[in-house]
Amino acid sequence: MKNNTKQSLQKTVIMAMLVAIAVVSLYIIRTPLLPAAQFLEYDIADVPVLIGTLLFGPVAGLVILVITSAIQAMTVSASSGIIGFIMHVCASGMLVLASGLIYKIIKSRKGMILGLAVGSILMILVMIPLNIVFSGIFMGVGVKTVVSMLIPVFIPFNLIKAVLNSVLTFVLFIPVNAIYSKISKDFK
Repeated sequence: MKNNTKQSLQKTVIMAMLVAIAVVSLYIIRTPLLPAAQFLEYDIADVPVLIGTLLFGPVAGLVILVITSAIQAMTVSASSGIIGFIMHVCASGMLVLASGLIYKIIKSRKGMILGLAVGSILMILVMIPLNIVFSGIFMGVGVKTVVSMLIPVFIPFNLIKAVLNSVLTFVLFIPVNAIYSKISKDFK
């Protein structure tokens, strides 16, 4: 097998493993963060997605995200259906794109921190209009109710989720990257 084919196969297998880890994590860790909004559950599925993004770039991260989100929308979060899928892909997609693009340019811990921080801010910002448009439909309430929930509920939830997932990604990526580098050398 040629080196490029081996590397592509290795990348595909690792991406599939990251999707599997993300989906399994949805069944293990789902917890409400805010007593006022029990329907908003924190999960760590974005952590494997972000690790894949930092390993292979933003396009690979988006592929992992879309596959994970599709499986999530058909299984563990089936009640949120297409609305949940769209919101997750858009919000986490901002986090993935910013993190991946900045880390691709600045390949260092500082670049990773900057990327995760910018991505977190963009995720929070994109969730404001998404919540206004989709949360009312999902919850069966009017726009006015959703807008009144932005500051006390939606923005804090998205802030906490983005920060927790970014911190976990930062902590886990360093050893995962070291292992991946060793495996990649051995695989050649």
